[in-house]
Amino acid sequence: MGRTSDARERLVAAGTELFSERAYSSVGVAEIAARAGVQKGSFYYFFPSKEALALAVIDAHWVWQRGEWTAILARPGTALERLRGIFDATAQMQTSALRGTGAVTGCLFGNLALEVSSINPSLQTRLQEIFEEQVQIIAEHLTAAVDDGEIELVDARMAAKSIVAQLEGLVLFAKLFNDPGELDALWGNSLRLMGIALPAGQPAPL
Repeated sequence: MGRTSDARERLVAAGTELFSERAYSSVGVAEIAARAGVQKGSFYYFFPSKEALALAVIDAHWVWQRGEWTAILARPGTALERLRGIFDATAQMQTSALRGTGAVTGCLFGNLALEVSSINPSLQTRLQEIFEEQVQIIAEHLTAAVDDGEIELVDARMAAKSIVAQLEGLVLFAKLFNDPGELDALWGNSLRLMGIALPAGQPAPL
């Protein structure tokens, strides 16, 4: 089995890489095991199926991403400045992916949601939970911005849902066109969803 102490972690890391690079349906257990440096038979010691690994990949990626978001939202500054940090980090990650691999990889959650959520209830449910958590995180900080007098909103949760949706949509565009520049509109669009109108041609503030 090789280095059994970290074999599971290497399988999760390999799954994360492969599911980010290609369609979930095109990745096999043998390839995942090979990428992880683990024998194929040993894969099933840790995971009964590729679906079980995918759930572990989703959970591990959310632990990482949620930690990144938490750190960004704990920075000094206004609520809106901290929110913008999330979008800047998203754009930077896609730019780094393009530089490192030659391709914008998109969002792991979004990629899986588009491909497997309608045919795999377990993955669908877990992805729904994660997107709901994302909406809640954004909603809480929009509420903080309202409390601080930065913005006026009637329904912070609905605005947060729209912001998360356009974030996912522009990340999808960045992947489709292999161009992180598609994400340049993220913050301006988000401000509009918060009810902050920008004059034509004026760059988004902050």
